Parts: sequence; structure tokens; C-alpha cells
Amino acid sequence: MKHTIGILGGMGPAATADMLEKFVYLRDASCDQQHIPLIVSSIPDIPDRTACLLSGGPSPYHYLERYLHMLEEAGAECIVIPCNTAHYWFEDLRAVAKAEMISILDATLGEIPPSVKRVGLLATNATLATGLYQKKATAQGLTLIPPEDAGQEQVMQAIYALKSGDKPAAEKLLLPQIEQLISRGAQMVIMGCTEIPLIVSGHEDASGCRFIDSTASLVRAAIRWYESWPDTQTARVPEQFAHA
Repeated sequence: MKHTIGILGGMGPAATADMLEKFVYLRDASCDQQHIPLIVSSIPDIPDRTACLLSGGPSPYHYLERYLHMLEEAGAECIVIPCNTAHYWFEDLRAVAKAEMISILDATLGEIPPSVKRVGLLATNATLATGLYQKKATAQGLTLIPPEDAGQEQVMQAIYALKSGDKPAAEKLLLPQIEQLISRGAQMVIMGCTEIPLIVSGHEDASGCRFIDSTASLVRAAIRWYESWPDTQTARVPEQFAHA
């Protein structure tokens, strides 16, 4: 099992499952054996990232580090984290990792076309407050447009509604905020929380907006990492499995 990618997930489980699905349909494969080898950690006891950063809640760092090393011990050579807010600890984790790590922030911002300068950002309160995207976007010459205060409260409620399994409530809360970002000049909208693509799913065309799905961006970056290895360019199917 070569060049295995580890998914450090569980934040939340639905977002982790969404990433796993995207690894399947974004990989250009014609049989089982050509898909990306993955090891998935979806252990949901990691403390709430926003509560830690904004309300003095327990830190998730030691949980993240423990599960990162667990993935490494299982054979992961590259680690991806399907949680934007958890990237507050990305550099600390990379400093103790043996495996390579790919940032969801870099992957997402790297997909913004040069012609786009004003980008809406849907994310958690903590992602916004810590400037995770803003710092990198400014260096890239981008202007990020977050929701206004009342709108951001709706975004957070939508995220937690989705986590609780109530997608209709999440849609009702979130979709008007997308329209507000467009009305304020957003040329594209970053779905900068990995629950948000699950809420928006099925409404992309109706919104008339171009989205950047941070989960999909990270998956594409991870697939590029995998395909950069010469021995992954052709995957010969063993004869006994050719017609499975």
C-alpha cells in the first residue's frame, strides 16, 4: 500500500464522509485498484474548535496530534484535515508530523482565478476571528467579504443545524447569506467550513454564484500529491481481479 493518504477527520463526521466521497469521484480511475489508498480517522471526541478559540473551551490540539500520529503509524504518508478551523493548529501539527501535510487554506485559495479579486467567505466565527483566510488572501491580492454580524450569526446556526442533522433548517439559515455576499460584490464564494458544501449541495445553480468548495479543493490537492509519484501513473489491475 504505497503513498497512502490519511484523513484526520471527525470534525464533523458528515464532512469527513463528504471528503471520502469526493476522493472517489474526483479521482480519474477506471477500476477499484486505481483509486487513492486512504486511511480515515473519524473520531468525533475532538473538542469544538470554535469554542476553544473564542470561549476558552478545551483545546483540540492534543487530540489532533494523537490521531495524526495514529494515522502515521497506520501507514499514512500524507495527512489532510477536512476542517478549516482546525487549521489554526496546522503549523504546530506539521512541526511534529513525519508525514507530509497539505493545507486546506492554500488548496482553496490556489483555485481562485486571477481575474477574481472580491471573494465572499462563509466560515465559522473562529475561522474569521483568527484571520486564517484573510492573511493569506491579502498576500494574494484578494479582498474577502465575510457576512455582516447578523448574517454571520445565521451562518453559525446553519453549521450547527447541519451537524445536528437538520439540513432543511441549515439551508433556510444559510442560503440568504449567499445572496447577501453576492449583493455586496462577491465574484465567488469560498465555502470555508466543511459543513457548508453539504448545506449548499443542490442549490448551486439556483444561487447564480460560483463557489469554491474547500473540501473539494483539498481533495484535488491531495490527488495531485498522490499522482506526483511515478509509480502511481499507471495502475495495472491483477488479472484475477480484472473482471471483479
